[in-house]
Amino acid sequence: MKRLLLIAVLLCATTFSAVADKGMWLPSLIASRIKDMKAKGFKLSAEDIYSINKASLKDAVVLFDGGCTGEIVSEKGLLLTNHHCGYDAIQALSTVEHDYLTNGFWAKSISEELPCPGLKVHILVRMEEVTERIAAGESAKEIIAKAEAEGIGYKAKVESMYYGNIHYLFIYREFSDVRLVGTPPSAIGKFGADNDNWIWPRHTGDFSVFRIYANEANEPAEYSAQNKPYKPARHFKVSTAGVKEGDFTMIYGFPGNTQEYITSDAVRYISELSDPTKIALRTERLNIIGAAQATSPKIRLQYAAKHANIANAWKKWQGEVKGINRLGTVDKKLAYEERFRRDNPDKAYLLDSLAAAYERNKEGYFNYELYSETIRGIELQQVVTIAFADAPIEKKMAAAELFYKDFVMDVDRKLAIAMLTEYEAKGTFISPELKSLFNMHGGAKGYAEWLYDNTKLGSLEGFSVEAAMNDPMTEFVMALQPILKRIRPYTYRNFSNIPDIERWFRPYVKALMEWDTKRAFFPDANLTLRVAYGKVAGYEYADGEYHLPQTTLEGIMEKDNPEIYDYNIPQSLRDVYATKDYGRWGVTMNGKYTVPVCFIATNHTTGGNSGSPVLNGNGELIGINFDRTWLSTMSDIEFDETLCRNIICDIRYVLFVMDKVGGAGWLIEEMGL
Repeated sequence: MKRLLLIAVLLCATTFSAVADKGMWLPSLIASRIKDMKAKGFKLSAEDIYSINKASLKDAVVLFDGGCTGEIVSEKGLLLTNHHCGYDAIQALSTVEHDYLTNGFWAKSISEELPCPGLKVHILVRMEEVTERIAAGESAKEIIAKAEAEGIGYKAKVESMYYGNIHYLFIYREFSDVRLVGTPPSAIGKFGADNDNWIWPRHTGDFSVFRIYANEANEPAEYSAQNKPYKPARHFKVSTAGVKEGDFTMIYGFPGNTQEYITSDAVRYISELSDPTKIALRTERLNIIGAAQATSPKIRLQYAAKHANIANAWKKWQGEVKGINRLGTVDKKLAYEERFRRDNPDKAYLLDSLAAAYERNKEGYFNYELYSETIRGIELQQVVTIAFADAPIEKKMAAAELFYKDFVMDVDRKLAIAMLTEYEAKGTFISPELKSLFNMHGGAKGYAEWLYDNTKLGSLEGFSVEAAMNDPMTEFVMALQPILKRIRPYTYRNFSNIPDIERWFRPYVKALMEWDTKRAFFPDANLTLRVAYGKVAGYEYADGEYHLPQTTLEGIMEKDNPEIYDYNIPQSLRDVYATKDYGRWGVTMNGKYTVPVCFIATNHTTGGNSGSPVLNGNGELIGINFDRTWLSTMSDIEFDETLCRNIICDIRYVLFVMDKVGGAGWLIEEMGL
């Protein structure tokens, strides 16, 4: 009965029409939002979005490489995602001789597509609520095992929603034969790089093209030359009609992490301690890596993906702090909590208990984050793990060879000196073993210098299991084990997910739903499939500074600079611009004949939504989501429709680059255009 009452509360909350374009909704429950979606311009049904009885839009969406989204756009498993989502795979295939990051790559036929070892995509089969099964005593492990036995290549997860008030089972098909079909040069796919990251106006062609392969029976299979392009149950139709301000937009993807319901205690921790510390540490790491990359094309390539991965969150956290402060989120949370206390005096203890739990766990969680940002940034310790792995020597040597391919000893030495020095200064969980090593060499800096002077594991030639046995790098790794044991209770994605804190969030969120009946409650993002919808919209960035919702090729040409790597566009793009040979992709906008590049909308997105299909009211693909504006990054905590915008690569620019830069017209034909 209690569960039925909770479900009724959830349905009541989710059927209330939100004022803002806010929320990340479970597709299986999207019928509760369809009336509001239709009022804003959506023309399909809830079953068109999600169905287990017939092919639906969900069958064309994939979880890409465990942290992004992609969309299937042809009957032959052709897949679009972001350039930055495919970045690791593209970088792994690149060499100085075949630098696909810098120069791009376009297969001229299916036979030229490049296998991507280790790259996997997942397609949702179905989701179902399993709250009752878990309440009856069935474990998540048992539920997953039963689900995975249902089909070939099935993988399953049980995820909690609303801090454990409800549980869902997600069943996927896992495809491990994924091949690179095409990617633009980095100066298009990563145009502007860190300078433009999280910024609007934006001119980045952030897309790459892959293909899913399956066996003769169209089932998931390991890579084989005999595999065939996957035949999906559904693929997205592409629309080249374009967008205008006010048009309906829908995102269908796998958002990774939001914290909509955290209290003021958590927001204060994020904005005053956690984010500032991580920003400062990553600034040091980026400075060291960036200086090394400037000295050599080889090092630039070796550390390209690493630099990009570090920089992405680094800049996001800066925008998050600015957004939280600009919106006054802490004060808003405090006021909301005070109203809850006033209206629910018998439940005020929940907020007191949460505050006490945060205080108990703050030191531990900070040390976990500090360790992640400092010690884990030291790469060479990974070879110790490789050396002592329970695997045949051939596999160990192959793993070592892959590691050293993108490793530079001098760069890692500088990172180790900087990060161990920071860890010594800020950490309170330092083990006696590590303190002893520091003391023997006059502190962390002296120890790091000694460590890198004396290790024999700095190159592939020096690597062996025997060498690792008595190497000082192994001694270092062993000294870290007590620290790892101590921070293990705090190794959760969010501060609020620590069990000692979450146990109070479960009744608190339930109480919020029962009390605030006019609020549209949606489950926090957790890398499960969600629908978000909104509209194309410009916005006022600052007082009197209004930004239009669309950018064009002219903006690229204004930034073009052959002397700056990230703004040095391909000569072929300059040539096309000079002749205005835009073909079918040219449009007239604001009195100029041009090509649309990017647009922004009010969809509620976060990390994981990178690569998500952006759809119009007919469910047709109009763009590929790839970013948010800088001050929108606080939308993981507080969404503000006047400020929050997601950034989308216009599908017309994607097709233009394929055609006029990549010469890959065969892919456009395959999409049915």
